[in-house]
Order: sequence, then C-alpha cells, then structure tokens
Amino acid sequence: MLVDFDQPSLWVSLASITFNPAFWNIAARREFHTHWITQLCGGDKYRGCYLIAVTIFSLGLVRDMLFNHALAQQPTLALLDNALVQLVAALLVGGGMTLVLSSTYMLGITGTFLGDYFGILMDARVTGFPFNVLDNPMYVGSTMSFVGVSLWHAKPAGLLVAAYVWLVYHVALQFEGPFTAMIYAQRASGSPQSSSSKPPQKKTGKKKKL
Repeated sequence: MLVDFDQPSLWVSLASITFNPAFWNIAARREFHTHWITQLCGGDKYRGCYLIAVTIFSLGLVRDMLFNHALAQQPTLALLDNALVQLVAALLVGGGMTLVLSSTYMLGITGTFLGDYFGILMDARVTGFPFNVLDNPMYVGSTMSFVGVSLWHAKPAGLLVAAYVWLVYHVALQFEGPFTAMIYAQRASGSPQSSSSKPPQKKTGKKKKL
C-alpha cells in the first residue's frame, strides 16, 4: 500500500490545505468591499493588514504541522529511501524556501499578505528575482517544499498531497489574479477605491508557505 486513505490525519491535512486559501480569499474580498478588518483595527488599514498577515502565517504553521503528522502515519516506500532522493529532497526544500523568502523580501509584508485588498497598493511592478523567473514564485516554492519533505521521508502519500497543494493554488490563482487586476485597474481609472494611478505590480503568492 502506497497511500493509506483510511488514516483520518490525511484528510485533516487535505482539509487544512483547502481551507487556508479559501479563508484568505474570502476574508480579503470582504475587507475590500466592507473594510471589516480595518474597522476591527480601529480604522487603521495597516494594522488590519498585519492582523491578517499574522493569521495567514499562523494557519500556515498549523497546516504544516498537520501535514507532518499525516506523513508520520503513512507508509514508507523503500525505493525512495536512499541518499540520492534525500539530496533531491534537500535541494527542493532549499529552493522552495528561497523562492518564498525572496518573494516576501521583494514584496514586503503588505505586498505579500493582501495589502492591495486594504488599499495598500504597490508603487510599481516588481521585476527582480524571483519574479523575473516565475509568475507565482511563492506558490511554486511552497509546492516544492511539500514535494521535498515528502521525498525526504520517502512517503508517496506526501507526493499526492503536494499535487493537491498545487491544484489548490492553481484554483486560488483563478480568483486572485483577476481580482487583483481589477483593484489596480480601479486605481488607474481614478476610482474612489484607490488614490493612485500607477500601474499594477505583478505578484501572487499571498501566503506562505509559510
């Protein structure tokens, strides 16, 4: 047996992976339309953005904990349990974290964690690494880390979960991309939703894998 589907921990992990992007997309869209998080923070949009940043980061930690717990209860494949695979795993995790951390550095906290939904818009398109090599470096880096951890522990179930992670991110992008483009289009047209007319910054990866 390569994957033990009877383990509840596997389904709990998948549920967490599904919940996180659904939560931040729903919460951020509601913030854009009603400013409910900003109002909870006394009308300070920066505090509101930092609040959702802490929330998303914390949910990411819980997701990772549930993923590692699920892996521990899954079968190991001897074919994957060797030094070469572990080297590949280490490179994937290292590369994935590099993409995630460098993206966060380039975007800043508000640029990474949905600041545009709070009216905190980027001044210009970010074109430096890693955005000059990938459109969605945070999501790619996160998926690479899931694959790497799964290979390191020689768990085929983890590879299945990693594929699901990428699917969830792909679906999330179908909502995030057009909505973010709409926000910057409103700014460019002088909409009351924003006060600047600079071009949108090309960015994705609203969380972390954090």
